Order: sequence, then C-alpha cells, then structure tokens
Amino acid sequence: MVENVPPAQVWEALKTNPHAQLVDVRTEAEWNFVGLPDLAPAGKQAVLIQWQVYPSMHVNGKFVDQLKQAGCAADQHLYFICRSGQRSLAAAQAAEAAGFPHAYNVAEGFEGPPDGAGHRGNVGGWKARGLPWRQR
Repeated sequence: MVENVPPAQVWEALKTNPHAQLVDVRTEAEWNFVGLPDLAPAGKQAVLIQWQVYPSMHVNGKFVDQLKQAGCAADQHLYFICRSGQRSLAAAQAAEAAGFPHAYNVAEGFEGPPDGAGHRGNVGGWKARGLPWRQR
C-alpha cells in the first residue's frame, strides 16, 4: 500500500537521503505554466514523466518503462507528485506493482486543494508549504 507523505517530510527526505528521488507526473503543460519543484538546494533534479498525456489525458502506457529509462531503481525511495495527489497516487501504485517497493505519494501534491475562491496553491501542497519551486 502506497503511503501519503506530507510535502515537508518529502523535502527532508530529498535533502538527507541520497537514494530519494522526486518524480513529477503532471503534464508538460503544467510543468511549463504552473512551475516545478526546485530541487537544486538538495543537489537533485525532479524526474519528469507524465502519468496522463495531455491533451487527451489518457494514461501513459510507457510510464514504467520511462521510469526505468530515467534511471529510477527498485532500491530508491521514489516520491510521486502531481497537482493535488490523485494522479501521483495512481502512478505510485503502478510503480509499486512494477517492482518499486519504496513508492510514496506526495500528499496534497504541488498545488494542493482549491481554496474558497477555487484557486489552488494557497491552502496546501508543495507551493503553499513554502518549499522551493520555480517557473520553467
């Protein structure tokens, strides 16, 4: 069963565990227009692999192969992140089923849930928790 891990705890793992890796499973459009976790202070870069392919949003049938091609290994602790934590949970479950036993979901995702006005990035998620991020 895939564990949901709070963003701040993920950031700590990325900084302290040399075998920890963040896998951003959002779409290319999200990476380009919403921003990316900035792992430079931890001496790392996020692995970018779409779980669902924009614009059709069909599940990426090559996801696990692309994870392996990106250099992800079964002994690594892989933290999967999307906008709100739903797609990344599905991606982490697929990775776990494919032989990656240390697959985790980043709770709240990059932008978190919408606030009272329907805007994301204010009440939860990587950005709202003040963790490093950048525009592409």
